[in-house]
Order: sequence, then C-alpha cells, then structure tokens
Amino acid sequence: MKEQSILVFTDKEEEFVNLLIKIGIKKTVAQTLVFLANTPEATSRELERGTDLRQPEVSIAIKYLDEQGWVQCRTIPSENKGRPQKCYSLTKPVKEIIAAIEKAKKNEANNQLALVKKMRNYL
Repeated sequence: MKEQSILVFTDKEEEFVNLLIKIGIKKTVAQTLVFLANTPEATSRELERGTDLRQPEVSIAIKYLDEQGWVQCRTIPSENKGRPQKCYSLTKPVKEIIAAIEKAKKNEANNQLALVKKMRNYL
C-alpha cells in the first residue's frame, strides 16, 4: 500500500464555507469552491475526499461552478486501463468570484425591494 495525504479544511476555511452558505450558496458548491480556492487544481477524487462529498454531489457543484464560468476542467490520461481523470481549477481569482456573488445578491435584493414597493401600490 502507498500513503497519500488528504487536504482538509482549516477553521478559517470552514468559516468561509459557512459564510457562503449563509448568503445562499449551496453547501456542496461552497465546499467545492473553497477547496479549489486553496489548491492550484484538484481531481474529482481529491474533491470528494477533501470536502467529504459523494461523487454526484461534487459533479453537481462543479456543474454549477462551470455554468458561472468559475471553473475549468482538463483531462488527465489514465496510466492504466480505464477512464481518464478530470482535474479542476478556478478560472478566476477568489476576489472576482466574491465580487460576482455580491453583484448577484445585490440584484436579487433590489428585485425583491421592487416587488415590495409594487405590493404597497395594491394597498
């Protein structure tokens, strides 16, 4: 057997995940984003182990991050027979991603405020 190291979240990274969750980001997406923010790139398996998520949860989180344009994927050919591995990395610095989240949340809040104003017209 060979020994492997597994990256796990620090307290600060856990706090970052919790803040993302509190503003409405799904837990799986928050964990995946924070994990990728703290490593140059990671395979699906590394993401599963480091975030303690199952493969389908990682796939769904990666799909969301990809739709936002925040993650890129490259394929690593398998050394043995079998499927090639996918390796993921962020396409933008975390500060830009946070700015995009902030902008989306501001738009969401403004839309809700506009609806409240519209409701007041009915009274």
